[in-house]
Amino acid sequence: MAASHPASVHLSPTPADRPVYVIGGGPGGLAAAYALRARGIRAVVLEKADHVGASWRRHYDRLRLHTTRRLSALPGLPIPRRFGRWVARDDVVRYLEKYAEHHQLEIVTGVEVHRVERTEDGTGWLLHASGGRELTGSAVVVATGFNHSPRIPDWPGREGYAGEFRHAGEYRDAAPYAGRDVLVVGVGNTGAEIAVDLVEGGAARVRLAVRTAPHILRRSTLGWASQYTGVLVRRLPVRLVDRLAGPVARISVPDLSAHGLPRPDTGLYSRVRQGAIPVQDVGLVDAVRRGKVEVVAAVEAFEDGKVVLADGGRISPDAVIAATGYVRALEELVGHLGVLDERGRPTVHGGRTPSQAPGLYFTGFTNPISGMLREMALDAEKIAKSVAKRLR
Repeated sequence: MAASHPASVHLSPTPADRPVYVIGGGPGGLAAAYALRARGIRAVVLEKADHVGASWRRHYDRLRLHTTRRLSALPGLPIPRRFGRWVARDDVVRYLEKYAEHHQLEIVTGVEVHRVERTEDGTGWLLHASGGRELTGSAVVVATGFNHSPRIPDWPGREGYAGEFRHAGEYRDAAPYAGRDVLVVGVGNTGAEIAVDLVEGGAARVRLAVRTAPHILRRSTLGWASQYTGVLVRRLPVRLVDRLAGPVARISVPDLSAHGLPRPDTGLYSRVRQGAIPVQDVGLVDAVRRGKVEVVAAVEAFEDGKVVLADGGRISPDAVIAATGYVRALEELVGHLGVLDERGRPTVHGGRTPSQAPGLYFTGFTNPISGMLREMALDAEKIAKSVAKRLR
């Protein structure tokens, strides 16, 4: 959809055929588009789905933000107070729709960008998109999302496993699992929350396969959201935060070692810097203590219709749900530009642009302790400032 520009915005003299293209109509892309337009720069959002917030629409039903409503809003529009402190998935989608409408963002749906490269004259960017489209932009913001493509480990025997198996990205609610024995693989926030959802939804047995014990935090203690602490400590030295977090965890979260979840032997912030975000407790601690969620060893393989665990155990659940995360899947899009690290992540993000690819920006590919939505909002302003400076 294309929208008219608000009277308060005076567009820059950027050539009409070379807008800034924003790839992805999720929160990061929408925030960047607004921040650019607020500086008088034409921004066109290209979204491969037929609506904004596509990835949020696919999340499981009970999902709520683990960050507060106030610190999750995008630039230029607060999240409505009626959505509550911990905003539900459907309300996030409503907010993103309203955000695009309120700011009259220029969004083209049904267009997937396959490859980004420099124009022949080196002054802009050429986007190769679905339908044979070739689009030329003055700059590009890549906002295709942290949870782009499901990641499933290459477990021996999985391809021949005849039991029910699905990635957590396909999970919606517990109804199909009522009365059944379910194994959830992975104890990140998604795995932990799905395990609790299964218990509350009537699954007969719920087991949670854990390779590395996670740090677990209360989402809120006496009204103080853990996100607030994340914001305060984000710029502190890693070792200092690790030392401070230890005693807090011991006071606020009970020791679950007897139930198979020992306290981690590495610091909380050290793990965050490696990409492991703490698990926000939304019922897991209580479910594990009551034996409703049984912690088992990590999955090693699938063999003879059974799941083989790292401790040598073999189990036969009715269904396996792999909460094993996602990959960014940026290689085809920008991998040839030398802007990704060995794990396929952008080497820069926010307002920084790679020296070998000036005018190319990334947002939404980090998962900071201070909250992803908050950081995407900040990144949007930094990107817009950088683009405006370059265009001048």
